[in-house]
Amino acid sequence: MSALIRRRRRAFDIWPGFVDALTSLIMVMMFVLLIFAIGQFVLSDTLAGKNKALDSLNAQVAELARTLSLSEEQKNALDARVAELSASLGATQAERNLLGGELDAANVQVASLSADIAALDALKTQLEAEVARLSTQLDSTHQDLVKQTELGNAATAQVELLNRQMAAIREQLGKLEAALGIANRDLDAKDAKIADLGKQLNIALANRVGELERYRSEFFGKLREALGNRTDVQVVGDRFILPTDILFESGSAELDGSAQARLESLATTVREVSAEIPSSIDWVLRIDGHTDKRPIHTDRFPSNWELSTARAVAIVKYLVVQGIPAHRLSANGFGQFQPIDNANTPEAFAQNRRIELQLTNR
Repeated sequence: MSALIRRRRRAFDIWPGFVDALTSLIMVMMFVLLIFAIGQFVLSDTLAGKNKALDSLNAQVAELARTLSLSEEQKNALDARVAELSASLGATQAERNLLGGELDAANVQVASLSADIAALDALKTQLEAEVARLSTQLDSTHQDLVKQTELGNAATAQVELLNRQMAAIREQLGKLEAALGIANRDLDAKDAKIADLGKQLNIALANRVGELERYRSEFFGKLREALGNRTDVQVVGDRFILPTDILFESGSAELDGSAQARLESLATTVREVSAEIPSSIDWVLRIDGHTDKRPIHTDRFPSNWELSTARAVAIVKYLVVQGIPAHRLSANGFGQFQPIDNANTPEAFAQNRRIELQLTNR
């Protein structure tokens, strides 16, 4: 009996442990659900931040697209200007080629007429020889007739025939001489036309060169006046020479404030003169950089080639910013290889450090 009671007590003692285990399991599940809810909140907040960043990036992309559209419009405008200038150049070259074609055609006609004249001269010589032969034959016939009065009608007919042949030959010779005169007059007319075409072509080319020379003189005069008639500024032939010391520091290609002020006068002068130059003249302003013979070795300028080129490019870029069309500018660097003075003196070095401006045909 007591054993049965102990067995039942053990059976009832299991429930408290089971309840504790079940309670622990429920608490663990609640903790997991709490962790899941916190994770969901953190993930939602992160996604919201990502969406804000994505909206900001979309706004930047739209702004870049608008900027690119503006750049494309500027590029199209520049392309249209380049096409217009190319068409003008093509028309001028076509006119010149047309004049050259007419000149070649005239030369061909002159050669053909010369060949015809030579053939006519040869034929004239041949006919003159034939006339001389027939004249000799006629004289001999007359002598035979004088000596032989007994010749009858046959001899008289032969003389008459010879006379008719000689008259026909003389008539043909007269026609050939008239044709030769006409050919000579045509040749003279062709020569005059060729000379006139050549003169017109030379005048047209000279006018183009003369027009650019006039604008070059005006450009140099205005530029010298804008720079204050400095003694170290020179005009040598078709080149305007500026010392680099008034624009750049030693070993530098950076334009400071005073240099930009001087170049502003240059830009104003270029704009004024370019507005007067006809569109039919294909001109360009060359910017040539030169250094002295002393070498330079830096990370940016391994040699004087790079230094002289960088200075020319810096001036060209400044002029473009000031409104000068880029296709009207050319930057060139010559290093120390085109000196004005070969002496090894500070004066010679200063003279060789220079920027040369040249208004010339493309």
